[in-house]
Amino acid sequence: MSDKDIVIIGAGIGGLTLGLRLHQAGIPCRIYEIAPEIKPLGVGISLLPHATKNLAELGLLQDLTDVAITTSKIAYYNRFGQLIYNDPSGLHAGYQWPQFCIHRGDLQMVLLKAFVARAGAGRVVTNHRCTGVEQDAGGATAHFEHGATNEKLPSQRGSIVVSCEGIHSVIRKKFFPNEGPPRYSGINMWRGVTRWRPFLDGNTFVRIGWHKPAKVLIYPIRDNIDAEGRQLINWVCDIEQEQPIRDRDWNKQGKLEDFIGTIADWNFPWLDVPAMCRAADQILEYPMVDQDPLPRWSHGRVTLLGDAAHPMLPRGANGGAQSILDCTALTKCLMGNADPVQALAAYEAERRPATTQVVLTNREQPPDAVLQEVYRRTGDQPFRSIDDVISQDELSALLKRYQRVAGFDRERLGATA
Repeated sequence: MSDKDIVIIGAGIGGLTLGLRLHQAGIPCRIYEIAPEIKPLGVGISLLPHATKNLAELGLLQDLTDVAITTSKIAYYNRFGQLIYNDPSGLHAGYQWPQFCIHRGDLQMVLLKAFVARAGAGRVVTNHRCTGVEQDAGGATAHFEHGATNEKLPSQRGSIVVSCEGIHSVIRKKFFPNEGPPRYSGINMWRGVTRWRPFLDGNTFVRIGWHKPAKVLIYPIRDNIDAEGRQLINWVCDIEQEQPIRDRDWNKQGKLEDFIGTIADWNFPWLDVPAMCRAADQILEYPMVDQDPLPRWSHGRVTLLGDAAHPMLPRGANGGAQSILDCTALTKCLMGNADPVQALAAYEAERRPATTQVVLTNREQPPDAVLQEVYRRTGDQPFRSIDDVISQDELSALLKRYQRVAGFDRERLGATA
């Protein structure tokens, strides 16, 4: 490996997207991953138009279209199954780019396949756990041990090192050893995937209720998975809990009985929510946590990206999207600055304020604020007409406010209409 290569730690969404961006720009890199094999793990995520725009620039739009659901709208309901608002999504809202709902593993495999095809299989190295990083005036060195045996492995030197390790970033901990535990929001979440017949138009992302007593998100992530024409449905159930689950493990197994009673009567004409949850292939549990924004990401020739830089509440499809935007910004800064240290400083100057705003907005004004407002105005009771509660203009304004903060408002991205 040349000491001019960029060392990327982590082959998740951020690491692979960064690898593709750098390769497209003619900047050599190598990605080091702790897992022995990169497998399509996880559950569903949503890719908003600003994320798909960036992935389209990498030539991945058709590959994503082939494996994802192209979302037609986001539909907001109260817990009594009454429609509050239909918000068209992506192409259906006049954007130039679609909104996708996709299995995280499918997205990762699209990115991995593209990177290997373009850069070569040898540019992704597995079974490498990063243990630390050092740097000098000429470059940066990442130290590794074997992901399974803990055997010390050869260190790898490059022009810079980028931590794309996610929420458990070793490099983040190196620079901020006294950061403290994550900040718990007071909400615990259970999520799962279920093989289920299509509901509504088969392309709708549904948000139901509020955290008192529960909020549920439901959206399809794979189409026509069997001879019966069923879809793979991703669902998330958020419930307020005083005692947080301390372990931040995306793969922690959850229990149906811990939440199903809260939504036991959510059986609507268009979907039997508890029956769908009971039929899940898999249930996971995760506390809704984030971290306070850091005062800096870049330290000389080492920087942070994605969840390693700005772990945020899992709301509004922003974790993956902001990671993808990080990759574009970092690549442009490296192309525009001969000095890597200056490039990393410029990257941080562009992206840290933007992601800080998203982190803080997710805490106070979430993307489903329309549900919160209707809950407040109705006192969690059924309504005769939504227009008696709140106007459509008010609902639209609440949604557009979040879109502007997250960076995917139509005015900024451009639109077809």
